[in-house]
Amino acid sequence: MALETDGSSFSLRTSKWIFDVFLSFRGEDTRRNFLRPLYAALTQKGIPTFTDEKELERGKPIPSELLKAIEGSRFSVVIFSKNYGSSSWCLDELAKIVECQKKMGQTIFPVFFDVDPTEVRKQKGSFHEAFAKHEEVFKENLEKVKTWRAALTKVANISGWVIPKGQESEYINAIVEKIFERLSSIKLIKDLVGIDSRVWEVYSDLKIGLTDVRVIGIDGTAGIGKTTIARVVYDSFSNQFEGSSFLHTVREESKVHGLAYLQERLLCDILMQKDIKISNTSDGVQLIRRRLCNKKVLLVLDDVDSLEQSESLACMRDCCGPGSRIIITTRNEHLLKRLRVDGIYRPKELSSEEALRLFSLECFRSECPPEGYMEMSNQVASYAHGLPLAIKFLGSSLFDRTIPAWRSYLDMLENNFPAEILRIFQISFDSLQETEKEIFLHIACFFNGEDQDRVEEILDYLNLYPAIGIRVLIDKSLLSVSSNNRLWMHPLVQQMGREITFRESPKSPWERRRLWLQKDIDPVLTDIKETTAIQSIVLDLPVQKEVHWNPEAFSKMHHLVLLKIHNVQLRNGLTHFPNELRVIEWNGYPLKSLPPNFEPRELVELRMCHSNIKLLWKGVKHLGKLRFIKLSHSQDLIKTPDFSEAPQLESIDFEGCTNLIEVHQSVGVLKRLILLNLKDCTSLVSLPSKLEMESLENLTLAGCSKVKKIPEFAKDMERLRELHLSGTAIVDLPSSIEHLTGLTLLNLSHCRNLLGLPGAIYRLESLKEFTVFGCSKLAKDDNEILPTRKRSIWLLAEEFLRSTGRRVRSRLI
Repeated sequence: MALETDGSSFSLRTSKWIFDVFLSFRGEDTRRNFLRPLYAALTQKGIPTFTDEKELERGKPIPSELLKAIEGSRFSVVIFSKNYGSSSWCLDELAKIVECQKKMGQTIFPVFFDVDPTEVRKQKGSFHEAFAKHEEVFKENLEKVKTWRAALTKVANISGWVIPKGQESEYINAIVEKIFERLSSIKLIKDLVGIDSRVWEVYSDLKIGLTDVRVIGIDGTAGIGKTTIARVVYDSFSNQFEGSSFLHTVREESKVHGLAYLQERLLCDILMQKDIKISNTSDGVQLIRRRLCNKKVLLVLDDVDSLEQSESLACMRDCCGPGSRIIITTRNEHLLKRLRVDGIYRPKELSSEEALRLFSLECFRSECPPEGYMEMSNQVASYAHGLPLAIKFLGSSLFDRTIPAWRSYLDMLENNFPAEILRIFQISFDSLQETEKEIFLHIACFFNGEDQDRVEEILDYLNLYPAIGIRVLIDKSLLSVSSNNRLWMHPLVQQMGREITFRESPKSPWERRRLWLQKDIDPVLTDIKETTAIQSIVLDLPVQKEVHWNPEAFSKMHHLVLLKIHNVQLRNGLTHFPNELRVIEWNGYPLKSLPPNFEPRELVELRMCHSNIKLLWKGVKHLGKLRFIKLSHSQDLIKTPDFSEAPQLESIDFEGCTNLIEVHQSVGVLKRLILLNLKDCTSLVSLPSKLEMESLENLTLAGCSKVKKIPEFAKDMERLRELHLSGTAIVDLPSSIEHLTGLTLLNLSHCRNLLGLPGAIYRLESLKEFTVFGCSKLAKDDNEILPTRKRSIWLLAEEFLRSTGRRVRSRLI
């Protein structure tokens, strides 16, 4: 395999090799005891192998045939022995092999048979004697000798097998297995769809050729192809390093065998030695550092999930020599950030065209489905949503199946999540803490595709600590956030979460913690049974539908904390709400009030927009945890309830409640209220006489056309930033407006009855936007109304600007 790139394109070229292996050796040293058994083992394994004594035909020019054999071989096994250096033929072979490695990406495996690698690398011992003779013989062509020396040094720097005489048989199997493993990986590449562009991304980050030590992470959800990409990169470029190791499934292997075992494997791979033993990981780290600190290595750590694993396996930059490259595949982005990797690559899902091609190769052994299967193939490929692992599993499941079997399988996929795919995804789920699992299941069942801030708000009300929990899910590739702040979970990951919930009780929805399908919710709310399992019900119907739920449907649900309903009309009314409820969101709530026996002590949020509510409840309710209430556009609402027992309330939104007449006096003393929105409450006439709301930041009465007088403001209301009074019937403003020292926006537009402004306005130094257009009766003083309305407004604004000496935005129309 070789790399081809012109800077704008990239491909992995698998040449039409004549042989898989070329054996370079000195016959008199190795032929009988090592070469022939090695050759036999390779051919028995089905690996086409060239040796000069077997493949060259008599009478043909040996050098020419030899060169062609080297060029046509994928791998070269160079067997150094004591007399290798004395053969100019062997040294010419070696020089050609090094040339092919550089130009064609050929891989070299050195074997040191009864000779020390240092003798080869530095031309000592028998090699020193041989080169003394070469320099004499080739004194007219010393450049040739120099080329031989460079080739010996380069190849001897590559990690290889050091074989003492008499132990040949112990190493032959290791050599054959190494070559066979590499061939198996390479031959799979032709069936890898879309691999070129993905490998190019990683290759670009690796910057092979620079002398620094670089660590690159490949991060993504299960089944996206992280390991495959890392394997192709490894097989494609490991020949450019002095040693290499690919440690598969580090997470699983470390659990089964321990990290010291993986350290042994790493060193055995790179140093090509057998029986390296490490007693503990601390010793292993020190040994790795000593043995590899001067070696240019390529290391792949596959499926890492902890800092301990990565640091024990040479992931620290000072463990490897200059030019080394380390690739880590993981589902945990946070781990890569802690390791301060030099780059993170996140593979993308396959395109629809790539997905169909991969599915066809797996299912039909061709690049396109046969006639009659195209539509169903597209359906199956679409189900996987671009995940290669899922596509291959589905393809193998449908291999050699009849069309009726295909139809049956497609029907099954609609209601059953394949166990093999579930097993792969559940590894990430099982690694989560309990609160993180709860967050994951809530998003999978209810909130995929919704605004992150809104979801965090709800989950926070449920005491699930979403600010950190959602970040963990993102780091572990179970969740992402779109550019418009929407949470996005891969459809198969979402289906896995829903399958986990379903398996809590496959036959009884009464025993599941979360319900979101109408076919499960209807029987639960029709056939009343005692249940302590159900905690959350979310039903969002696309169109309005009438249901026949039992009026006492919620009376037996003792642990329900989240109720979110949309587009549901009740045929039989409702007598109960569980007192444990923390969040109620029911758009279009059809009843005139909440159930009378509902005691909302745990309620944190109540949203009932466009409801039929006339009066929420009678009397005083203990609302010690209520923070948010929104009944906007509930046009039957006539008055707000008594909020005197709601000390934590932060937001009241009754916008568009056109029949609202009265706001209860208790609202005026809510110390933690930040927002009071009564916009377009066109029937409102009664407000608290005084506002003592030290946290209030936004008061909106815009469009309240019957409000003639606004409340007085207490001295502790300096946090109020915006006061919207446009379209009201007020005649004047209270002098206590001077207490609003933090006011930045005051909107009085279209206050047609407004006659004057208190002098206190001129002392509001924080005011930045002052809007007064459309105030037809406003005059410069009590005795004069200017004949031109537009001019009067202009003069007033100019007077204000001059008096304050500040830049004030005044919108005049």
